[in-house]
Amino acid sequence: MSLFRRLFKIGQAEAHNVVDKLEDPIKMSEQAIRDLKGNLSQAMQAFAEVKAQAIKMERDKNLYGERSIEWERKAVLLLQRAENGQMAPEEAEKLAKEALLQKEDSVKKANESAVNLEKQNEMIGKLQMQIEKLKRTIQQQENELITLKARAKTAESMKKVNKQLSGIDADSTIAMLERMKQKVEADETLAQAYAEMEGLNEGLNTKIDKALESTDLQGDLLLEDLKNKLKKP
Repeated sequence: MSLFRRLFKIGQAEAHNVVDKLEDPIKMSEQAIRDLKGNLSQAMQAFAEVKAQAIKMERDKNLYGERSIEWERKAVLLLQRAENGQMAPEEAEKLAKEALLQKEDSVKKANESAVNLEKQNEMIGKLQMQIEKLKRTIQQQENELITLKARAKTAESMKKVNKQLSGIDADSTIAMLERMKQKVEADETLAQAYAEMEGLNEGLNTKIDKALESTDLQGDLLLEDLKNKLKKP
């Protein structure tokens, strides 16, 4: 095998190797992106649920706060009615104590809701950061997948070119070109020889014509003609 062919074989093998290495990563990257998008969907669902819980906690906190104010207002009204003689003091104080106990219970629940809401908001913040990070990761993977596909396409083109070039026998091609060169040179030499032979023929004819047309030969003919006339009676 010639050096030319070996070089193309090496190039072909390298192209095949690149394609083989890129095929699996492309499939793996596509699967990874699908998995990440699935994780993102789950994270978004969890975020919505946590956010809904936070909204409920906010509503409960406000509700218990309003109830505590309302129970205290009722306790004040009961005591005022007792002072105005509209109710028996004993009954008014008894009901006022119960109202104040309800107020304390509402304050306690409002405080608990506030603490839970704060923790829930912290969780929402962390979850939101994770979601944003996951979105960036997906975008990065999609960009890398585009690059991988472009590299795979280039490698596939290289493989086709090298496959075509590897079938070319450089030695036989060069030998054929050399034979064509020699044939052209032989044809040129033969044409030159024919031209020279034609020149030689033209030179010989010219010499003969000149000899026939020479004045000496013409004079001899005239002299011979005159002699023949004198011999006649």
